[in-house]
Amino acid sequence: MGSIEELIKQELGTSVFRSTGQGGGGCISNGTAYETDSGIVFAKFNDKSEALRMFEGEFESLAALKSTDTVKVPSPIKVISNPRGGAVLVMEYVDIRGLSRHARKLGEQMARLHLHNSELGKTARQKEQSVHKGNYSCYTDKFGFPTTTCCGYLPQENKWSDTWPYNDRKVGTLWSTLVPSLPKLFKDVVVEPSLVHGDLWGGNAGETGDGPVVFDPASFYGHSEYDLAISNMFGGFGRDFFTS
Repeated sequence: MGSIEELIKQELGTSVFRSTGQGGGGCISNGTAYETDSGIVFAKFNDKSEALRMFEGEFESLAALKSTDTVKVPSPIKVISNPRGGAVLVMEYVDIRGLSRHARKLGEQMARLHLHNSELGKTARQKEQSVHKGNYSCYTDKFGFPTTTCCGYLPQENKWSDTWPYNDRKVGTLWSTLVPSLPKLFKDVVVEPSLVHGDLWGGNAGETGDGPVVFDPASFYGHSEYDLAISNMFGGFGRDFFTS
């Protein structure tokens, strides 16, 4: 067993830590399933310098999505820094296959996810509760997220903002010429912060026998149509998903 596996075993406090031989991965990270004292877990490995920030954002994204109880995600367990470089994200193991017969159900669940913060707002206003940014069980009236999340290795600007279209001064001149026109696109349109998956393309969705599952999120509170834009841009979803 390699040293990183010994470290994971120690960090999880498990006496049993054996690879099941099941694995998976994408263009960014690789993963392996392991038997532990409390069941099977899935560990994602990445040796890049940006891995710790990336996995911390994914951990918080999974926690936020799970808290809504609208769509199934693997439960995050722990982020572990690798002394030799990179990091590991340990999460619940879910036996996921390609999305097919549960596509319509996923569309319905994503709609409920996008409405979840708004529903919390209605309840909060009725009870005159306070707003808590970063407490996923409370209404959030800002756009942003408590931590940096990444699209691939690229960090997203998640600083809290009062409005959805805002200016990132670090982006190039083409963006700076577009920014003044952005408010026109949202004139007379009320955009309430919605918790989004943030990287919802066909490769980050699947299903079990019980229903759909989404994974590899890069979440934040933004415009709900952001998820639809990503879904259209990279594909993998059919008419049933978008109709429902």
